[in-house]
Amino acid sequence: MKAPTLPWDVTRILFAVVAIGGLIAATFWVLRPFLPAVIWAAMIVIATWPEMRIIERRLGGRRGVAVAVMTLIMLALILVPVGIAVFTLVDRAEDIAAWTRSLASLSLPALREWVTDVPLVGKRIAAGWQTLASMRSEDLTTRVSPYLVIIVRWLISQAGSLLALLVHLLLTLALSAILYAKGEAAAAWMLAFARRLAGGEGERATRLSAQAIRAIALGIVVTALIQSVFGGIGLAITGVPHPALLTAIMFLL
Repeated sequence: MKAPTLPWDVTRILFAVVAIGGLIAATFWVLRPFLPAVIWAAMIVIATWPEMRIIERRLGGRRGVAVAVMTLIMLALILVPVGIAVFTLVDRAEDIAAWTRSLASLSLPALREWVTDVPLVGKRIAAGWQTLASMRSEDLTTRVSPYLVIIVRWLISQAGSLLALLVHLLLTLALSAILYAKGEAAAAWMLAFARRLAGGEGERATRLSAQAIRAIALGIVVTALIQSVFGGIGLAITGVPHPALLTAIMFLL
């Protein structure tokens, strides 16, 4: 009996699958540098969408103005801490230079007595401190200098990472503005894609994911805000220098 002929060409189907897979892989490879920004922008927009809608209603339904307000708020949250840090470094440049010059006559103060009573490590810390304190200033500077060089090199290497982070944040802001402006269309596309994949269950999973993102973001932001506020109050009460800068750093971390 003659074998039935297949209505499709196996070679052509295989070639089409490989070509489509290659195109998908190439697309992800091209978009790879932008994927983190896209993911962060989507999470930010999902988490703050109700607030944007409130601002839009307050502004008479003008979506463009509401998007601009939200973008400026996020831009301020990024630039204000960075600006405070840069201003503090510039303002304290002379103090930093004086501290660097004072390393030539570096000497260690006496160790507090309670350090010795710290369990497990107190005696070791006290012995090491006593060894360093008994050295001459020149010997102590010689011993500490290699570590200072390592720290300086690390700070220089992090300068490029900081610039890349700023570019990444600005790209995230730009994508967030686009998603704010076209949020309904993006949400409809995602729901249609989820229904295409898994029907009603896919749509429910997508909605639950959005609710989870909002809940997690609210918990993280509120917790960070409360911690930084109380930390800043504690820094101000105890007289720690630059409480505003340290509070901004605590909020970001």
